[in-house]
Amino acid sequence: MLEEKILEMLQMQVEMNARVDADWRARGREWYRAIWIECAELMDHYGGWKWWKTAACDPEQVLLEIVDIWHFGLSLRITAEHDPRPAAQALAAEWCNPPPSVGFLRDVEHLAAAALREQAFEAGRLRHLLADIGRDFDDLHRAYVGKNVLNFFRQDHGYRAGSYRKIWAGREDNEHLVEILAGLPADTPNFRQALYAALGARYPLTAA
Repeated sequence: MLEEKILEMLQMQVEMNARVDADWRARGREWYRAIWIECAELMDHYGGWKWWKTAACDPEQVLLEIVDIWHFGLSLRITAEHDPRPAAQALAAEWCNPPPSVGFLRDVEHLAAAALREQAFEAGRLRHLLADIGRDFDDLHRAYVGKNVLNFFRQDHGYRAGSYRKIWAGREDNEHLVEILAGLPADTPNFRQALYAALGARYPLTAA
């Protein structure tokens, strides 16, 4: 089941990458760079590292930042692979055998260091990061599907051209996504289509 869900997400990532760049495999995008930049955003949402100010952890936004890192990690693993199955097998094995945890912030730093030094993705570390906010792989999968749908929604509404509005009614689209996901059962028929429709129902009214 784990490997099957990873394979599903890899296939969804291929679709998303192709939506942005039809020839994405040949472009040599720096997925590793996106990973370490997302690591900094993840630490900000987790909080606790700025000793000069008070900052509370936002678990829902932490989860979405982990999803963003997973998104770029999947892309890094399949850039040169036309068959995603070997990548799914490798990622499942790493998930089941993660390196020892050294605490949330240091685990994030190890993740960033692997991206910077080796242009690599340490998938197993995400398991520790999720556990630290009381989440697991199923939460990652559900949130990934949600963010994938939002990414398609963004592209369909002018994200790359610069006409998309990320703030709706004073809140970022990520916050709307979290709210919609909370009210949408996982067994909803045509889950992805229902989520896309729910985003569309909000966007014209709040961003027009």
